[in-house]
Order: sequence, then structure tokens, then C-alpha cells
Amino acid sequence: MAKLVNLTPHPITVRKADGDLMVPPSGLVARVTTSQEVVGDIDGVPIVRTIFGEVQGLPDPELDTVYIVSSLVLGALKGSRSDVVSPDTGPTAIRNEAGQIVAVTRFQVL
Repeated sequence: MAKLVNLTPHPITVRKADGDLMVPPSGLVARVTTSQEVVGDIDGVPIVRTIFGEVQGLPDPELDTVYIVSSLVLGALKGSRSDVVSPDTGPTAIRNEAGQIVAVTRFQVL
């Protein structure tokens, strides 16, 4: 069984057939650097383009370890790491009455 390391600031709850698996935050957070450039305006309100840069805070691969990151980090990696997943927050995610995600049923890769 792989060791799951949560590199987000939030606990991740995975709903499985045999019960919930809660993966607490590890204390490390993987993030993507960003910068912005002004590309125009609408009636004096600036429009900016966000430029995504390098991923920071992602440890080197470890044997039998899978890192859970945000979908933004996963996208920035462009498939370069097979040991990284993000929670699938699409239609299979379980939400409360306010629409907030309380659990996911699967992970995703890009």
C-alpha cells in the first residue's frame, strides 16, 4: 500500500466502500509561483493575465509514496511526475447542503 502525503493545507477525506480515509495535511504545502501582467481594461478596471511558474514545496519522489496536491499544482507539473495526484472534485465529489466538498471518491492525474 502506498503512503499518501497531503501537500495541501486542508485535510482530504476519501470516501471508500469500507469507510472514510482521512489524510491530514503534512505541514508542507506544494504551490505554484505566479506573476501577473496587465493586458487591458474594462471601463478603467484592469484585466490581468496570470502567468504560472515553477512548482515549489514538492519533495523528490520516494519509493511507495504518492503526493496529494491541488489541481493547480498538478496542472503545472504537466504530467512530469507519476507520483502526484489531486483530489477529483468533479461530479463524483460528495458535497454538503451548502455545496462544500466533504469527501472525494477518487483521485485524478493529468
